[in-house]
Parts: sequence; C-alpha cells; structure tokens
Amino acid sequence: MYSFLIIAAVVGLDQLLKYQVIDKVMLKTNIEVIKNFFYITYVENHGIAFGLFKNKNSFFVITTTIIILALLYTIYRFYSKKILFTVCLALIVGGAIGNLIDRLRHGYVIDYLHFTIFPPVFNLADAAIVCGAVLLSLILFFDKSISI
Repeated sequence: MYSFLIIAAVVGLDQLLKYQVIDKVMLKTNIEVIKNFFYITYVENHGIAFGLFKNKNSFFVITTTIIILALLYTIYRFYSKKILFTVCLALIVGGAIGNLIDRLRHGYVIDYLHFTIFPPVFNLADAAIVCGAVLLSLILFFDKSISI
C-alpha cells in the first residue's frame, strides 16, 4: 500500500504544482524565489531530458506506458520483500505518470524549477524520477540479494 501512496503523492503534488505554474507563472515567464539562484520558470518541454528528441510525443507516451507497467509489476513482485527497493520504484513511477499526464493533456511536459547553477528547467516529477533512480542504483550496487 505504501508504494501506491507514494505514487499518488508524487503525481498529485506534481500536477498541483503544474496547475499553479500555469495559473500564476505562465504569463509572467518566471518568478524570482531566491535572487540570482532559484526561479519558477514556465517552460514547455516537447522532448525528454534537456529537451532532447523533440516532437516525438507518441513514442514517449508508448514507451513511458510500457515502463510504468513493468515497474508496477516489479513493485508488486517485491512489495513485501524489499521495501526500500519498491519505494525507489514508486518514486520513478510517480514521476513518470506525472509527466505522462502532461504529454497526454498538453502534448508536452511542463517544467518550472530553474536553478541558475543547473541550467535545464525541470519539475517535481523529474526530481522524483532522478531521486528514485539514484537511490535504486545505490541499492542495486550494495544489496546483492536483489535479482530482477
């Protein structure tokens, strides 16, 4: 159950923040949060990470759906055995669903977090995917008992 709560929390918060960005930031382009460091900036990302592979929305929708289904099966398979492992997968799935919703609704992903030390603008879903993937990599590297 905890994995599905994590997925729902990531998707819900991501979509709520994107709604707020559309409502409050879209017309202004950006809002300064921390001077010369952090901005809320509205960006339409028609590709994937760093805007690569633009305008391949159908491909991204199909592959993301397949990946989400595979990860949900893996969560089901390891649910009671490897809690931290499935938490990582839940973060990845939640982020993937958040961005998938954007692709289906808008044809692009809405990005809004802009740090001047890290040029690409990203969103909460992206952050959940990256955090889940980094933690998952560490778990798979150090925990030899997990075989997929």
